[in-house]
Amino acid sequence: MTTREGLLRLGPDLPAVPLEIAASYRARTRGLLGRDGIPGAALLLTPAGSVHTFRMRFAIDVAYLDRRLRVIALATMAPNRLGLPRLRSRHVLEAEAGAMAAWGLRVGALLSVEGPDGRTDVLTRPGRRRGVSGGPARHDPRGTA
Repeated sequence: MTTREGLLRLGPDLPAVPLEIAASYRARTRGLLGRDGIPGAALLLTPAGSVHTFRMRFAIDVAYLDRRLRVIALATMAPNRLGLPRLRSRHVLEAEAGAMAAWGLRVGALLSVEGPDGRTDVLTRPGRRRGVSGGPARHDPRGTA
């Protein structure tokens, strides 16, 4: 199971939030299942476009993030619910219900993620080529790029 640790930066003058990053299929599937809470911290599911709370023991706040980590939607979900998929969502941030309001998180906020060593590229897979626009490099079968 691939779960990494990091820090979620909500803004320049706000404290960082401890973060778990679930980047593998297994880690995303498990999510917060089997836990009694995640006090003072958050879980980032990547990639993800929707979530559910079936078999969960507590209500959660959910922030849907685009590929640049901008908040595109916020929701609070009670246990045993199915969240609506968000078409532009690339990542989903989960925390205990009420945490995101306490942090002052709003739609349109731009977040950043740091690894434990301070690196900000923790969501980029090693060896992944990036194009000029910041997206994945495209392969041109004709040999021209």
